[in-house]
Amino acid sequence: MKAAPLAEFYHDVTACTGAELSALLPDGIQQDVGHFNVFELGLPGQCLREKPTVPYACRSFYKISLLRGRNRIDYPDSSLDLAQNALIFSTPKVPHYWLPYNAGQTGLFCVFTPEFLRPANSGVVLDELPLFKAEGYPAFQLSDEQEARATAIFRRMQEEMASDYIYKYDLLRTYVLELMHLGQKLQPTTALHPAYSAAARLTSLFIELLEQQFPLETPQQRLRLRTATDYADHLAVHVNHLNKVLKETTGRTTTDLVATRIAQEAKALLRQTTWTLAEIADALGFADVAHFSNFFKRQLGVAPGAFRLQALV
Repeated sequence: MKAAPLAEFYHDVTACTGAELSALLPDGIQQDVGHFNVFELGLPGQCLREKPTVPYACRSFYKISLLRGRNRIDYPDSSLDLAQNALIFSTPKVPHYWLPYNAGQTGLFCVFTPEFLRPANSGVVLDELPLFKAEGYPAFQLSDEQEARATAIFRRMQEEMASDYIYKYDLLRTYVLELMHLGQKLQPTTALHPAYSAAARLTSLFIELLEQQFPLETPQQRLRLRTATDYADHLAVHVNHLNKVLKETTGRTTTDLVATRIAQEAKALLRQTTWTLAEIADALGFADVAHFSNFFKRQLGVAPGAFRLQALV
């Protein structure tokens, strides 16, 4: 899965604000500390936001956002409507699209690479945190008190970024971890303390592997894993064992789960791109448009062409 690099993110920011790139890059960006930066929304002349022309953008970095105002976060298979004061944790594994409902949005966000919080620096394994599980959508509405606490953390980040303190990146890691702990406190207790059996681990690995195939960003990109056997081979288990485990933990077969996720991606491509049906069918691994149309109609009860027309209304 191709992810947009930090260079592209900063290119968008400089094009949007007219700021010089050198003015945006923090000291030490090329050093062995990983990358971190913090930004504020709603400043005069600023238009930092996800580009609407790149739906379900998947980044190569992590992002924590504090948004004030009404927003919608679209994921490939669901949408979340958020009222004022929302804290959102974005991972490279889960593509998303931010749609602000209000003009003049305000808020703050920080971006960082996995290296910034690698275990040697922080003692944290990001992908093992419930906040950054591939199957989760961690976006939380905040009370006024929680919003004030989050804002204070971001303000300390801004203050530290502007300082010449020699250990400021160590302190910034602490602030990032403080935001993560705030988010984890907002999660249901069941999510924070999952029952972790061998079956649960295999299911988690399968879901993560499935999500890694998406999004498809160009018509030339192809699904690497298409069948239940493909996934079983990649996970080094027998396909019958994978089917049995998934049936026990999710109530669905491997083939059903893969087909549902492919259908979700097909819906996103039909809604959000101008790719032809032939290009979508080819990228999703179908032999031709007829096979793709039959699959789509079985899954959703409507032909892909008709679905695209409905989405335009």
